[in-house]
Amino acid sequence: MERRLSAILAADVVGYSTLMEQDEAGTFDRLRARRTELFEPEIARHHGRIFKLMGDGLLAEFGSVVDAVECAVSLQRGMNERNASVPEEDRFNVRIGINIGEVIVDGDDRYGEGVNVAARLEQLAPPGGICVSGKVAKEVENKLAFTFDSAGRQKVKNIEELVDVYQVRIDATPRLRIRQKRGIGRRWWALGVAAAVVAVVAAWMALYYPLTANSPAGSRAIPSVAVLPFKDLSGDKSLGYLGEGVANDLIAILSRFADIAVVSRTSSFAYENKEGDVRQIGKELGVGYVVEGSVRKEADRVRIVAELIDAETGDHIWADRFDKAGTDPWALQDELTGKIVGAMTGEFGAIRKADYSQAWGKDSTNLAEYDYYLRAESQLNLYTKEGIGRSGEISRQGLQAFPGSPLLTVELGWSHWLNAALLYSPDPEDDLREAERLVDQALADKNLSPQVVRLANWLNAWLLTLKRDHDGAVAAMNKALAAAPYNAFTLTDAGSIFLQAGQPEKAMELTDAAAARDPALSWFFNYVRGFIYIVLGKNEDAVKVLKTTDFADAPLQLAVAYMRLGREADARAAVEKMLKSAPTATIQSWRQTWNFRDPSILDQAAADLARAGLPPQ
Repeated sequence: MERRLSAILAADVVGYSTLMEQDEAGTFDRLRARRTELFEPEIARHHGRIFKLMGDGLLAEFGSVVDAVECAVSLQRGMNERNASVPEEDRFNVRIGINIGEVIVDGDDRYGEGVNVAARLEQLAPPGGICVSGKVAKEVENKLAFTFDSAGRQKVKNIEELVDVYQVRIDATPRLRIRQKRGIGRRWWALGVAAAVVAVVAAWMALYYPLTANSPAGSRAIPSVAVLPFKDLSGDKSLGYLGEGVANDLIAILSRFADIAVVSRTSSFAYENKEGDVRQIGKELGVGYVVEGSVRKEADRVRIVAELIDAETGDHIWADRFDKAGTDPWALQDELTGKIVGAMTGEFGAIRKADYSQAWGKDSTNLAEYDYYLRAESQLNLYTKEGIGRSGEISRQGLQAFPGSPLLTVELGWSHWLNAALLYSPDPEDDLREAERLVDQALADKNLSPQVVRLANWLNAWLLTLKRDHDGAVAAMNKALAAAPYNAFTLTDAGSIFLQAGQPEKAMELTDAAAARDPALSWFFNYVRGFIYIVLGKNEDAVKVLKTTDFADAPLQLAVAYMRLGREADARAAVEKMLKSAPTATIQSWRQTWNFRDPSILDQAAADLARAGLPPQ
């Protein structure tokens, strides 16, 4: 009898029997489509193997527990993306459990406690969630950026010992592992490429580019990239048009970023069908990064592989593959290009992490203006009280070295704003006044880079909203969007501005558009959607999305929705959760960071929070 150590993933569909009762044929077809289009390819891509299929679920084996967890996250994100485009009654919600343990090998099947515990963990997972054993969490916690929340030791069916259970926080802000050592900036991808590829390149490309060692201190640079024609690897060489088309589309879309330098098609296509060292190509084209790839046809399925390469070192920073079945070449090109751009436009991608690492790896005496910004931004994006405090300190240090820097000035303004908005500040009025002073100072510079235009106008939109200048806030937000029309993070926050200006439908439109571009930011999309649903009177929907995120004041919004559904105990629990993370939070401090054109919206919400136990002041 063969035994071996394996990671086991168990998954099933929540409420499958009810769905079958309602529409047996349609449910079966949709489930089969999810399995063939999402589950089977993702499991194979992560080096797993399905060894058992049930009516509404499956069991899969992985040789690597890291692969198993990354696969589970990719599956849930893929389900969220697909559910967004179908009616609620037709949606599938999947639960996943993962365990690592010894299994008995019996032909193609697997048995034993390793399998049984995975199945029990799956039953403990919430719809759309992932539960893992303590063994799994311990094994991967230092290898992946996902957060694991303990659910305690639990008794599960037919297992004698209590099981340590952890939930994977799929939508949490990725934890940044910053190490102050030289030479590690190029290694971030090794911490889990598959977990990072969903949100990798163009947030960096669209926004920031670290100064090279040869750049003069304090100078600014913008991302520079060349997109080479994708190679045709099909047997009959029939996909050349598709490889060129995808590269053309990528060039056209990336060129719409105001703060990215994209080499023209004429220059980059001169390297078509030429073999050469990417480092030499990058040097000849004068770019920091090169995008290249290939197209291949297998039966009726087209596969595109895309890669981002550091043109200075030749290192592969990011790579992913995209599969699509169909016969319409233009539809294939549009969809596959869209997927590639989506993967390249994440706000918290591996390239940004590498940028942060490079900045932290430099000696403080050699820091340029942009390095200070990267250090401050890395701390700001932790969204913790301590991180925001450190971000402000770094920005102030940078301003001592580079007096009057608009980039560092507006970054310091953001730290003051977030200190108030996240209810960390003991004196929010003071923080808001300082944020306003700093953003006005930055906007007074008439020669701003596109990065600062976006950041300054975005912050100004919030400050104008608080002054009840909703028309001015919308105008400022539109300037920020014009500077970065593909930035999903900015698009989503624009939803909050439009919501307060009295345009909830426009707010939802912006948020949905952002979600389609960067599913990895669902923790932020759902935060904004929550208040939109509350304003629209869709409190059940608000609860559903707000339960997936703890960002900012999401627990308070959740409390409002619970109160309106008559669930006072749940509302009080949500308020208590908020007070644990922000003990100084009060109704007064909460109201200082929201301001609706219709004041009754905030008045009613404040009354709900008062009944739920939030202190008045």
